Amino acid sequence: MQRVYRWQSDDGVGLEHLSLQHRDDIIVAEGIVIGTDDSGPFGCSYRICCDGRWRVRAVEVHAAGGESCVLTTDGSGVWRDGDGAAMPELSGCIDVDISATPFTNTLPIRRLGEHLHQRTGLAVVYIPVPTLDLARAEQAYTRLADHRYLYEGPIGSFQAELEVDPDGLVVHYPALFRRLPCR
Repeated sequence: MQRVYRWQSDDGVGLEHLSLQHRDDIIVAEGIVIGTDDSGPFGCSYRICCDGRWRVRAVEVHAAGGESCVLTTDGSGVWRDGDGAAMPELSGCIDVDISATPFTNTLPIRRLGEHLHQRTGLAVVYIPVPTLDLARAEQAYTRLADHRYLYEGPIGSFQAELEVDPDGLVVHYPALFRRLPCR
């Protein structure tokens, strides 16, 4: 099964196109994002592969005209770079957060499911676009109601109430993203 989603930044400058495929025990998300941040306009593409339980197994991010990163993980928090070298600084991170897309909020929402009835802290691999300077970040999610989650990240410095669809994909991320209809 393949679905297509699109988001626009709330400032109207950015746009994302995402293709999401479910195949047997693998989920593949491929996205293209254009936008603007404090340093100016950027473009990037990404590919995230998850197992059937929504645990990230591989991530590729390519900034247009710039950096690229390739990561793999065992799904339990052990990470390696594109050359296979261990990345102990990311140990324990299960999810990724790519700054330019609301899709990565879906990963913990789907993976943790019913556990999000209580505030749940987690460590993620944070990937800022366009620099791709990888870092470990602490975040938290709490289910507030059907299709509404409180996102905190990095803990103590940012909060947003996310509206999601029944599949856990962001419909509205206040001040940042709004999903567009796809025909």
